Amino acid sequence: MDIAVREWSGYLSSIAPRQAPETTSDWRMRLPVMTGAGVTLRELRTSDAPALLALLGEPEVARFISPPPTTVEGFERFIAWARQERGAGRYICFAVVPQGMDTAVGIFQIRQLDGQFGTAEWGFALGRSLWGTGVFRAAARLTVDFAFDTLGVHRLEARAAVGNGRGNGALAKIGAVREGVLRRSFLRHGQYHDQALWSIVRDDWRRQRQMGAAVH
Repeated sequence: MDIAVREWSGYLSSIAPRQAPETTSDWRMRLPVMTGAGVTLRELRTSDAPALLALLGEPEVARFISPPPTTVEGFERFIAWARQERGAGRYICFAVVPQGMDTAVGIFQIRQLDGQFGTAEWGFALGRSLWGTGVFRAAARLTVDFAFDTLGVHRLEARAAVGNGRGNGALAKIGAVREGVLRRSFLRHGQYHDQALWSIVRDDWRRQRQMGAAVH
């Protein structure tokens, strides 16, 4: 299960300096450890690299995301880059760790779109063996709560290839609203694909929580 993870190559790019948000928070120093139903989200560790390579490099997982690193060293560089971007206040990447395990089986990302996290985009990739186990729903709830309650996000967007039935279905189940189609917006293996644009607005999410929506 995966949508719109497209920050793999960021650690290889020459990024022009950008102004960080004016506000600071503990998450910029280190991400919190968050626990839900059968899953923990935490900071990525260098030791997660081998497991992420094995799980997220599987063809069925990588089919609808930007190509992930192809070596352990590549994932190690990505993890170092993710920490650097988190420290700058621009980007967050949580490791997904199921109960009873120690290493990551996937990631959840949040990146700012407007320089202040008023509008942000999220994406995720999860090892195939965890599909259909409830890990996604629990991790998604933690991630979205963090975006709205800690980062102060107002609008959270996601993009999923139209052909990615599992990813689109997962977004619908947690209460995201499909707003339209971004035509030929995702390049993969030399071919452009349409993407569905999904959104969750903070007030709607909080209302769902109060009503005991399906995500809970």
